[in-house]
Amino acid sequence: MHPHQIASAENLKLRPAETVMRLSRMGSFHQSRLSFMRILLRRLKDEAWTFSRPRFDIDENGVGVGVYTAQGPDRAYSLVAFAHDLPAEKRSDRVIADAWDATFTLFDGIPTQADIDRLAQNVPYQEAGRISETELSLSRANRSVRLWEHVVEALAANRQPDVQMIERVGYLMRTTAVYGSGKFGAADRESIAMRPEFAAPFQVEMLSVYLTRTFVRDLVQQMADHKAGGQAARLDPEIAQQLGIGNSTGLGMAPFLINHPDLLNNWVKARETALARVLSVSAPSQEAISVFRDVLRRSAASLRAWRSVHPMQIEKLDVLWADLPKIEAYVVEKGDDLVWSDLLIWAEATVGQDAQEWLVSLVLEPYGDLVDDLVTTMSVQNTSPTPLKGRMSVQDLSYHVNTQYAWALDLDWKATENCARAWYVSEEKLEPRLGERFEEPIEAYEQPLDPGRAVARMAQDLAEFEPSACVAEFLVKYPEHRLAAARVQGVNTAPYSEIRDNTIAAKMMPIDMLRCKLSFFGAIHFDPRSDRWVRICMYNNAPYPEDLQTQDADLWVYPQETHV
Repeated sequence: MHPHQIASAENLKLRPAETVMRLSRMGSFHQSRLSFMRILLRRLKDEAWTFSRPRFDIDENGVGVGVYTAQGPDRAYSLVAFAHDLPAEKRSDRVIADAWDATFTLFDGIPTQADIDRLAQNVPYQEAGRISETELSLSRANRSVRLWEHVVEALAANRQPDVQMIERVGYLMRTTAVYGSGKFGAADRESIAMRPEFAAPFQVEMLSVYLTRTFVRDLVQQMADHKAGGQAARLDPEIAQQLGIGNSTGLGMAPFLINHPDLLNNWVKARETALARVLSVSAPSQEAISVFRDVLRRSAASLRAWRSVHPMQIEKLDVLWADLPKIEAYVVEKGDDLVWSDLLIWAEATVGQDAQEWLVSLVLEPYGDLVDDLVTTMSVQNTSPTPLKGRMSVQDLSYHVNTQYAWALDLDWKATENCARAWYVSEEKLEPRLGERFEEPIEAYEQPLDPGRAVARMAQDLAEFEPSACVAEFLVKYPEHRLAAARVQGVNTAPYSEIRDNTIAAKMMPIDMLRCKLSFFGAIHFDPRSDRWVRICMYNNAPYPEDLQTQDADLWVYPQETHV
């Protein structure tokens, strides 16, 4: 028998998709123990991976190459990092940039000198270069110039950098893209998906960023050493641990959730199943309550240190901060009689969505043995499109439309506020864009990223069609509804695969989609710079590779103390 008394799998009650898959709630998700960074570090520690730096040749101008190798039970992977002397005027986080402070690839194995020579002719040029099936990712990063210069100057002057400045920024470099899954010649995901270390989503990218963080720490130390003639202070390990890797993410990430419905379903379903398992624990142990209280305290301190300059996020933070003392008081009042299901019911009635979803993450923490196996369900093994069920009756398809898309049928799609936006791809920038339909000549270039409207349009034609006819007959007459019919059939078996909101509405916030995806990566302290792009930090407070076996490889995301 499992050590926790929970309901059987078939009796677990998951939160309905109609509740979870609204954009405002998705835009309130927090990292959890099912986030991809934490999945990776748990594995690296459990399997006792070893790390080495076989090469680090960086000159006084900050130009050179470094190689960082991670050796697992069966295979090795090496980050090949190129450092560049980038003129200030060329530093840009835009996807169209053509030069960066550092460029990277994750190599499958240990590269030879011939491999490094080949990569040196391609990786620094990113999209303009070409990599091969021996490379698993391609990425680049730019310095946070003010903090970078401060740390170099401080260490060169034989003193430690200002801790408060470290905390305000959080990173010395930020990635502007981390490409994998066959991009620009890299290995296809299918070729590595069966490797246990890459079975969970985005593990290649998470490993690349993790090793990049170590390279950045070593590079700033090297630059300080060059400046001080080898006499620079060593960066304090506790300060170094507070440094993560920043990331700038824009609209390009938002369509991912719409275009990968099965993957979205598996991520959210794993999280909701984990929550349902925990809520089914009828009597939490004192040990579980103690773990929860500890992460609650540590996480609340981290949330109170969260800062943003964007009015939208400032408003959200004000609500979240006001909710924290209510939650803390409730937990104190309940004492040893805390019951997770009661806590979540109370939260739903008392605090905002951001605080509710924060608690969803926290109640999972004491139950790794209960929920961590769900990691194996989060990928999509068969990436081929699911065949349309042409034999399904029009009546059955109409039923699924009415039950799964009631939110879309209730909208007046002729009202300008409900179709104010249009997604398209900029020819000049090759980036996803969200334009104003009635202000710009973009409708002819619109991408099919409006499933709600598409299904509502199909519903009108379904209503006029013979109910006993099959879907194939319907699509012969109305081929324009093929994509919509496929989405409806898919959401019937994968309820969390569809965002239950209008993705072209005037008031739609793309940032909600970005936060949802980034929360599954494991990001914290989201800092939107508009409703369309956000800066985050990854691996803050995580142990470095040399400390992985002696430090906490999981709850590092909740720092023991926060210097404010």
